Parts: sequence; structure tokens; C-alpha cells
Amino acid sequence: MSAVLYETPGPRAKLRNRISNVVVLLVLLGAIAWLIHRMYAFGQFEGRLWRQFQYSSIQRQLLDGLLNTLKAAGLAAVLALLFGAVFAAARISDHKWLRTPATLIVELFRAVPLLILMFYFYFGNIQFGLGLGPFWAVVFGLTLYNGSVLAEIFRAGIAAVPKGQREAAYALGLRKNQVVRLVLLPQAISAMLPAIVSQLVVLLKDTALGFIITYGELLYVAKQMGGRLTYGFPYIPTYIVTAVIYIGLCSLLSLLARYLEGRSRRRRKITGAPPPLPLANDPSEGAPV
Repeated sequence: MSAVLYETPGPRAKLRNRISNVVVLLVLLGAIAWLIHRMYAFGQFEGRLWRQFQYSSIQRQLLDGLLNTLKAAGLAAVLALLFGAVFAAARISDHKWLRTPATLIVELFRAVPLLILMFYFYFGNIQFGLGLGPFWAVVFGLTLYNGSVLAEIFRAGIAAVPKGQREAAYALGLRKNQVVRLVLLPQAISAMLPAIVSQLVVLLKDTALGFIITYGELLYVAKQMGGRLTYGFPYIPTYIVTAVIYIGLCSLLSLLARYLEGRSRRRRKITGAPPPLPLANDPSEGAPV
């Protein structure tokens, strides 16, 4: 018998929900229309402010900033996933000497603001001559912060698998690493996937903090483009273009997550155990009872 958290809405409740949705949508559209009107009133759609985007040199600058953003985000994402997997495995370890330091490290880097981590590597490099440029300061900061969050996501996802699955695997004689790798992780990955992708989207957007330490990512390039007197300081148009690019990148990540989730579900259906076959009659035993 399934537990119901709330009663199924009746006709009146459904009507109220539809009216509320329409009202919220109208308010949102009105706010957007008002914002566009104010931008138009202050001349933010004048041709001079948008003219620079038609030049190939400006487009190449945006492309270079985009590539720098993707390069930092891609490397940091790989390192953060590895960091999260290693420290999640350490946190669920049976050995206290391994579990306790891993917990302290994860909680430490989750608590420290990301910008402080970037400052630490950037100014530490300047002071101690570590040979790290702004790129590595951004990558290491993103790795430590997001890797710690991913470690907690992995640990929580594995812990959410029903306890019976773990006990059944141990009853078959599997070791703990086999239980995690063969039984718990495949079941947890589909539940963890939305949270993992959400954190990777956060990681991608957090690369914008790199402009503070002079890393030439997309926002850094946009800030330089917006400060050009020749085109009337087109900050708002430049940031609108930058926001559209970020929205497109995050949407692509979301679509990839949906594709992977759907593929995982189809694979589980294909590789699932076949339905039990009816018992065949043994010729030596005569007719079935």
C-alpha cells in the first residue's frame, strides 16, 4: 500500500492551480516587458551599442573567452569528479583513520568560499613563486570546492540505496569494494545524475569568478568589450550576449544529462532479468498434477 503525501486535487483545486499559473506567467511576462521598455527608453538598443558584434575581431575575442571558459571548466570538472569519487570512497570506508581525515577535508573545502580558494592559489603563486598562472588558480579552486560537494553527493547517493541490496551482496561473499562497484554504484548513479549535472552547471558558471584574478575567460573578455568608449560603453548589450552564451552552455549540459538518464533507463530495461519461464514437464514424470 503506497503512502500519499497529499490529497489529489479536485476540480476546484485544479482550477485554482491553473489560474495561479496563468497569473504568475502574466506577471513574469509583464516584468520582462517592463525591463525591455526601460532598456529601450535608456537607449540600450541603439545600433552604436551593438555595432561591435558584427566585426570578426570582436567575435574572435568572444570565442577565445568562451574557449578559455570551457577549458577551465572541462579540466576542473574531470578533476572534481575524481576528487569526489576518491573522497566519497574514503568517507564510507570501514577504517576510521581513513574516514576521519576525508570527512575533515570535505567539510573544510565545502565551507571555504570558492573565491578565497582562487585568491589563495593566485596570490600564493605571486608570493612564493609556485609557477601557477591564473588558469591553474581557477582550476584548483573549482576542483577543491566542487569536488568536495560532489563527494557528499556520491556518498549520499550510495547511502540512499536500500540496505537490503548491500546485505544481499555481502551474503553472496562479495568484498566491500565489489559491493560498492557492482551493486551500489550502478543503482545510485541514476539517482545522483541530476545532482551531479546541477553541480557541474554551477562549476561552469563559477568560472566567471576567474575575471577577478585576470583569467581571460568569457566574463573577463565581456568586461573589456563593455568598457570601450568608441561604442558608447556597451556594458548592458555585452552582458546580454554573455548571458545568452552561458544559458546555451547550461542548457546543453541539461540536455546531455537527460540523454544519459534516458539511456541508463533503457539499458536497465534491456539488461534486466527476463521474466520467469513456466516449468517444463519432465517426460519421465508423467502428466503434471
